[in-house]
Amino acid sequence: MSVGLDDGTGYLLPDDLDPVTAPEPWVALLPGLDPTAMGWRQRDFHLDPAHVGELYDRNGNIGPTIWADGRIVGAWAQHPSGRINTHLLTDPGPGARRAVNARAQALATWLGVLRITPHYRTPLERRLTQ
Repeated sequence: MSVGLDDGTGYLLPDDLDPVTAPEPWVALLPGLDPTAMGWRQRDFHLDPAHVGELYDRNGNIGPTIWADGRIVGAWAQHPSGRINTHLLTDPGPGARRAVNARAQALATWLGVLRITPHYRTPLERRLTQ
């Protein structure tokens, strides 16, 4: 069975007719080169085209990103002190902002004394490490 989507046509199995409910809000901090962001040539459905220059290097490699409800909303980087700095390019709302801060703190705690620097650095990631 085919269904109309904003971007074209989607397909369902014949017995997959239950109503779809909106998922719970979620936030994730993904690493650089994550295939979620690298695997799409047409990425407008999860990334505002105006933000590409900040999040990708000149070769098309993406840096660490912040996702909220299926869209890239910003970037993160680890400061030399170990703190995780974040920058939102799009306002995901107050609940998501709190979740971003909580995820950043949890990541800093989890990494402990370990320091990470992406091999492919992006403009925004570089600024966040200063």
